[in-house]
Amino acid sequence: MIYLDNSATTYPKPEEVYDFMNTYYRTHGVSPGRSGFDAAIETGELVENTRKMLTEMFNGGGDPNRLTFSYNATDSLNILIQGLVEKGDHVITTMLEHNSVLRPLYVLEQRGLIEVTYVPFDKHGYVDPDDIKKAIKSNTKLVVCTQCSNVIGTVQPIPQIGKICKDNGLIFVVDGSQGAGANVMDMVNYGVDCYAFTGHKCLMGPTGIGGSYVREGITVKHTRFGGTGVRSAYPGHLEEYPYRLEAGTMNLLGVAGLNAGVKWVLKHGIENLHAQEMQLWEKLRLGIKDVPGVTLYCAESTANHNPVLSLNIKGFEAGDVGTMLDVDYDIACRTGLQCAPKVHQGIGTIDIHGTVRLSVGAFNTEADIDAVITAIKEIAALKN
Repeated sequence: MIYLDNSATTYPKPEEVYDFMNTYYRTHGVSPGRSGFDAAIETGELVENTRKMLTEMFNGGGDPNRLTFSYNATDSLNILIQGLVEKGDHVITTMLEHNSVLRPLYVLEQRGLIEVTYVPFDKHGYVDPDDIKKAIKSNTKLVVCTQCSNVIGTVQPIPQIGKICKDNGLIFVVDGSQGAGANVMDMVNYGVDCYAFTGHKCLMGPTGIGGSYVREGITVKHTRFGGTGVRSAYPGHLEEYPYRLEAGTMNLLGVAGLNAGVKWVLKHGIENLHAQEMQLWEKLRLGIKDVPGVTLYCAESTANHNPVLSLNIKGFEAGDVGTMLDVDYDIACRTGLQCAPKVHQGIGTIDIHGTVRLSVGAFNTEADIDAVITAIKEIAALKN
């Protein structure tokens, strides 16, 4: 199988991740922070080490305890959004967002709790920070923006948006689902207050693990309650981090895999991995952009872009192209709306059932890309 669905989940994982998860869970598969025996203490140390690595990777600040774990970015975005807004607040977001942002905001708006403004993106796939500024109202509390679109791969001007938020006293939440491990994140210097991430994409970890970093001075209300292994006689959920946003026994196997994945990314370098993937993306783009019947979306340049390419072929439904790529060529991709319907409204593909999304990963090769180019040409030639 030629795997080009890395925006959904990177696959395969580095061998170091598989090996470490297997070994660690066999020798340290106990609850961290709950007991005083050696294995539990060592497990707790792994968790804390992972907090520290990610805090440094994101330049969140000086307190690794404010790096908390969850199931994934969607889980963390729910915790953050619901824990930050109050009744009557206005929230600004963008048309580029994934349903992990759109749906929590929609539910809160439908319940009459908040008002939401959706800022559009331009024909190249980028949000203009000035449009964020123009959308600010007297009751604006929060700005939520994706770091990178999961549909068209455009990396957004996070530092410029962060400055606007800082200048206007707004909380800035960034969805790093597609960015963590793929693009540099500097929370302190980019003006990012809360950063949500998932482990199973470019951080090279397994599914079922993610989290967020919340900078000092930002208060996130409790939205879940339970055991923490600390001060068990206290009737309420603990106020201090990391317990404030964590309840119950965490996904230790996920943290172990994430730990190994982050180490692999750091060893190879985020910029190096990105450059390698974008070289393949550019080869793919140039190989199919002039094919009769093929339409590419927001894919004019490698600048401020991740290795994600959305396309359609005239005469075919996106889903049918995906089926042919799978059945006839053994190429795995993603078709449809990719859980981001407003992006498709913006690029004009909502009424034609979305696009074919090809997303390059760290383990793809030039031979993979050659095979995909050939497949797209042959499919397009059937009707064009």
